Amino acid sequence: MLEKPRASSPIRVLVAKPGLDGHDRGAKVIARALRDAGMEVIYTGLRQTPEQIVSAALEEDVEFIGLSILSGAHVAIVPRLMGLLNKKNMSDIQVVLGGIIPESDVESMKKHGVAAVFPPGTPIESIRKFLSENRHENRL
Repeated sequence: MLEKPRASSPIRVLVAKPGLDGHDRGAKVIARALRDAGMEVIYTGLRQTPEQIVSAALEEDVEFIGLSILSGAHVAIVPRLMGLLNKKNMSDIQVVLGGIIPESDVESMKKHGVAAVFPPGTPIESIRKFLSENRHENRL
């Protein structure tokens, strides 16, 4: 029996809340909205380390990792997470970042490999559209 190509299957997204920030309402809203849009969403819960996030992404075979960071820790967390993804040959997983990310840090985050940054107030439809339009069709 032949497997369906990934392009026809639901997009798989891991939503993670790294660092010590304990505010996860926004992450839960995004996770639910993406699920309601037909995506398969795995929510890791609060206080995840980059290592835990990468491990979960590998186990769950996701296409995207969505990080929600409100604490300013993106400066330390994103480079570590991107380094781990590269080290484990998982650079085909796209990382998107949401939360309180100063405009002055957006370009730096993209230089580290973040595919998109979604500041507070971004319409959920914009996030859904980005994920839908930017999935790697060659991941089977």
